[in-house]
Amino acid sequence: MKIATQWEDYKIIATGNGEKLEKWGPYYLLRPDPQIIWKNKENLENFSDLDAHYIRSAAGGGHWINKNNIPDEWNIKYKNLTFAIKPMGFKHTGLFPEQAVNWEIMMNLIKKVNRPIKILNLFAYTGGATVACCSVGANVTHVDCVKQIVERAKINMELSGLKDANVRYIVDDCKKFVEREIRRGNKYDAIIMDPPSYGKSGNSTWKLENDLFDFVKLCNEILVEKPLFVLINSYTTGLSKIVVENIMKLCLINKSGVYESYEVGLLTKENIVLPCGSSSLFIGK
Repeated sequence: MKIATQWEDYKIIATGNGEKLEKWGPYYLLRPDPQIIWKNKENLENFSDLDAHYIRSAAGGGHWINKNNIPDEWNIKYKNLTFAIKPMGFKHTGLFPEQAVNWEIMMNLIKKVNRPIKILNLFAYTGGATVACCSVGANVTHVDCVKQIVERAKINMELSGLKDANVRYIVDDCKKFVEREIRRGNKYDAIIMDPPSYGKSGNSTWKLENDLFDFVKLCNEILVEKPLFVLINSYTTGLSKIVVENIMKLCLINKSGVYESYEVGLLTKENIVLPCGSSSLFIGK
């Protein structure tokens, strides 16, 4: 387990009854979390400073209740990086704070090699990893199939003072983009991916358990002979991190390096660790 402990603008205050009470900068949000199957004697909805509460619908999805007229979005910082926070549909805020542990790993690897590094960030969402890698000088190609999400990545880059960094934003299906990069003969020193359990892009359908193996095998073709790293994140409940590591070992053909798989998590004010998905990492030699 790797725990993100270096946040100042983000904290988990309390957990229980299927929900987590978080502090995002100056605002307190209450959101569902499927990992929280334990109980809390307190009803977190009664927290006196609660600003917004995400309520699930029995029919699927849900909605936010804005209790204190908080703004549509605001900013928080992680060290020298700044991110825009916005309560969005499906309970998201546009950032996954637990990924700070992976940002630190990637930034340290990039800094150690002391040379230009070309990174491909797939299923890149709002660009937490893109911002982190660009902040230490990497060149990043940021790919996601949702235009509005890519626009939010651009906002995060600008907020972090990286508007002029070497980043290429691509709105496209990740598999189709990788296939084109193979035809073009483009290569990358590192690949990051955070694939969903299920997704649709145009006429293409993605299902993790069916498609991940072939996709990682495809990505191997656009890696340089001696890659710096490959990182695969997963939030799919029930998918073992060792399964993902095994896929990497089988697909990263003729790549020399070491593998590590771990859960990522966040420490709460109750002094317990909330698990928040898993990562599998290849570091080249």
